[in-house]
Amino acid sequence: MSSLPPRNRCRCLPADAQRNRRRILDSAAQLLADEGVAGLTMDELARRAQVGKGTLYRNFTDKAGIASALLDDRVRDMHARMLQGPPPLGPGAPGDERLAAFIEAYMRHISGNLDLVLLTEDSSPRGRFDRVGYPFWRRHVEILIEEVRADDAQLRAEAVMSVLSAAQLEQWLRIEGHHLEDLIPRVQGIVISIADS
Repeated sequence: MSSLPPRNRCRCLPADAQRNRRRILDSAAQLLADEGVAGLTMDELARRAQVGKGTLYRNFTDKAGIASALLDDRVRDMHARMLQGPPPLGPGAPGDERLAAFIEAYMRHISGNLDLVLLTEDSSPRGRFDRVGYPFWRRHVEILIEEVRADDAQLRAEAVMSVLSAAQLEQWLRIEGHHLEDLIPRVQGIVISIADS
């Protein structure tokens, strides 16, 4: 767990292509803020980013690809805090405290980007399992569970991640009307029970 997940293609692109990609992502973020996921169309994005459709499609083939790149940008800080930041999210705290801190940070990340996460998960038959960052999240949870309880850590980590799925959070927050601040400690309790039962 010493490295962050790989970044998307930006580093190997020429400078002008990197600028176009950044302009597209910045425009996509603004378009999402203005119109939501339903308003994110390739035509409107090309217009706002002031790039041709060919440039847009060379960088992103669909809305899910744009959503995935935006999520990658938004999660980098959380990854760094998990790996190098202060406890309890970062190293130095007991596994159960780090796990509880991760649950809070992850739930805030997913709920704050729920439409983007749902878009990326809905675009793939395997949902969250096909997301680029999923193995990183699952492995992090597995390591923390190993600190709490050595047996079945991988299976327990998968159970924890299913509780934290975007579809589940959508159900709780949007369908059932729960508030995030009320859910976090309840889910933390459930997760600690899964980790330590």
